[in-house]
Amino acid sequence: MTTTLLALDPGFGATLGRNIGAIALYAVVGLVLMVFGFYAIDWTTPGKLSALVRNGAPNAVIVTSSGLVSMAFIVVIAITSSVGKLDEGLLSALIYGLVGIVVQVAAVRLLEYVTKLDIGTIIESDRFAPASVVVAAAHVALGLVVAVAIS
Repeated sequence: MTTTLLALDPGFGATLGRNIGAIALYAVVGLVLMVFGFYAIDWTTPGKLSALVRNGAPNAVIVTSSGLVSMAFIVVIAITSSVGKLDEGLLSALIYGLVGIVVQVAAVRLLEYVTKLDIGTIIESDRFAPASVVVAAAHVALGLVVAVAIS
């Protein structure tokens, strides 16, 4: 009778454990950045986005959704651009993510100002406003620009 053993490198378990831990830590950093990004959008947008979204205001849903997608671009690139040891990578991802979110929110607000869009009136409306798509496009486009700037 022949016994076949699965041949794993001696350090496989430790490497696996470290990598799983890194995934969990980066996920926490990503979640913190996404929550911060949501509140950054909410704080800088007239009205209470979370309440408007819960109440089904279509324009608030469009603007909030696009804002979250744009934040995800920034967070993903901040994480993939992090280098060094785990602690340095987590810190750089957090810093790049925070700076990216601040820049992105400021850029969207500047674009709204330049285009003279009354975002407060738009997001509070119960009827679809085509201008909400312009704001959503600005969120996504500027999120991409900021994400690429991070990389």
